Amino acid sequence: MSPMTAARSPLSPADRPRPGLRERKKIKTREAIRAATYTLIEEQGYDATTIEQIAERAEVSPSTVFRYFPTKEDIVLTDEYDPLMLQELRARPAGEPWIESLRHIIHKALELAERESPEMLRMRAHLGVQVPAVRSRMFESMSETASLLRGAVAERFGIDPDGLETRVYAMSLIGGLMEVSMYWAETGFEDDLAELMDRTLDVLGRGLSVDNP
Repeated sequence: MSPMTAARSPLSPADRPRPGLRERKKIKTREAIRAATYTLIEEQGYDATTIEQIAERAEVSPSTVFRYFPTKEDIVLTDEYDPLMLQELRARPAGEPWIESLRHIIHKALELAERESPEMLRMRAHLGVQVPAVRSRMFESMSETASLLRGAVAERFGIDPDGLETRVYAMSLIGGLMEVSMYWAETGFEDDLAELMDRTLDVLGRGLSVDNP
């Protein structure tokens, strides 16, 4: 299947279809749990923050927290962007170079994240470096995100989504983007995140430029 040029961008808030009442309630609950978690972590640290405290701050039950997020790490790492990025990727023009399609959706996602909660974006990256449990869950979730990406790659190029080459490529991309987040936090958020993403895509698109002796 070839993607078609679309006038609407799933990653633009004004262009997103309004969800139904039930879904809006779910989104509001997820956002309340995330906000409570990040506030508590900022106040007292990651390890000291418990599910019970998160539930109390978000005004939900602990069982509700677990229904939305299996672990505390998932609260920190999970967001609503993956499905939207996938829609956006599939909506890119068929003739657009693949790397430029990726660059487009990554920039759109970063703009959205910076506009909605720049502090959360930085704290998530910081926790990925400082907290082993968060970093471990990041690695575990890579395969889930890569699986979504494999489908989009297969559609664009007409290849097997479960083929070795497709799997290797998708994991390489997701792993590279995760390394950007780690590097950004380790260097004190000094560099522009979008520029770091661009450099990463250049490496993935053209390969590593080195001088051979």
